[in-house]
Amino acid sequence: MIVIKSASEIASIRQCGRIVATVLHELRGRIRPGVTTLELDEFAEQQLALMDAVSPFRGYQPDPTMPPFPGVTCMSVNAEIVHGVPGKRRLREGDVLTVDCGAKHRGWIADGAWTFEVGGVSDEARKLLETTERALYASIACARVGKRTGDVAATMQEEVERSGYNVIRHHTSHGIGRSLHEDPQILNHGRAGTGIPLRNGMTIALEPMVLSGGTETHVLDDGWTVASNDGGLTAHYEHTIAITDGEAQILTKL
Repeated sequence: MIVIKSASEIASIRQCGRIVATVLHELRGRIRPGVTTLELDEFAEQQLALMDAVSPFRGYQPDPTMPPFPGVTCMSVNAEIVHGVPGKRRLREGDVLTVDCGAKHRGWIADGAWTFEVGGVSDEARKLLETTERALYASIACARVGKRTGDVAATMQEEVERSGYNVIRHHTSHGIGRSLHEDPQILNHGRAGTGIPLRNGMTIALEPMVLSGGTETHVLDDGWTVASNDGGLTAHYEHTIAITDGEAQILTKL
């Protein structure tokens, strides 16, 4: 069931979104060679607490066969595209790190992600990140009343594939609000003119997940981290947005 939010409810989600954006902004200055993903996760937890928020990720267990997620954030490095578990791994010069951060504040949730360069990265890595960020904003521009979920998915896919990359096939963008994952689900690929019509008041976490190589992925032994089968670099960007009669409002920004 799709939950339509009122203007005041969207304002509450925007408050959460500012918290997410603040955490990602503060983390940016701490991402460098030698730091561990667990150290960054612990810093994110401190920042959330300072803003009277908690992580909707820690303890999340969508399937009883999966372990509860142990981190406050998802920290995915290089070939790890989503749901990376923070740990003792030390970042190295030339890595790319995706930080996926959520915040729950006064009963509402927002979700955002960014892929950061660790020190200096290759030209190819930078191109991948730029393409994925461009796909995010292209899909946001498409997301408005009069469009369908398939239009957004097709826009995302086309922007990625014209640069020679691939979108993930098994994970989706999603509605968000009182719960971390609500309807509608929006694939990273699709056909224009299909899917659910977008309505004023929908709130959606839009998130292109992009692979530099093939589309096949697998889950690591931790039960959560999704990585590319061929070991190619990956990138992931995400904003929580609100659908309006005009341009979509980005809620996860400072």
